[in-house]
Amino acid sequence: MINERGASMIEIIGVLAITGIISAAAIAMYNVIRNNQMRKIASVELEQIVKNTELLMGMRGDYSGLSVKYLVDAGALKNTNAPIGGNDWTVAATADGTGYSINLTELTQGECQYFTTTPPQWATTIMVNNVELAPNVTNCFSTSTNKISFVIEK
Repeated sequence: MINERGASMIEIIGVLAITGIISAAAIAMYNVIRNNQMRKIASVELEQIVKNTELLMGMRGDYSGLSVKYLVDAGALKNTNAPIGGNDWTVAATADGTGYSINLTELTQGECQYFTTTPPQWATTIMVNNVELAPNVTNCFSTSTNKISFVIEK
């Protein structure tokens, strides 16, 4: 009888296959956790933008002239980068100047759904792709072209 040591090629392939499956699952889980964390951080940043805007403009009761550039120049924002989504976001006064909106663009479907399923308490109205958010309706597109507007009325 021949005494063999080591593993056969089939055993090695089996171990590599199991290792690959575990690695793929770990990477997928990491991405889910990372995306959720980025969304939570963006929520906190948006809330801070609202607080800073209120401190800066709230006493006047008029939000005319409000913009991302204005908030950066006044020190209410560090830079012009969007908290989440594309960097062509805006902060603008409503037509009558008594409120303002924070408008995020180029959101993924997951980011859009996050903000529609857990709407912030500070927003008076939420517009998703130019449609007012309704209960149990998200209006999110499956592409990265979603737009959300958080309207804050005073």
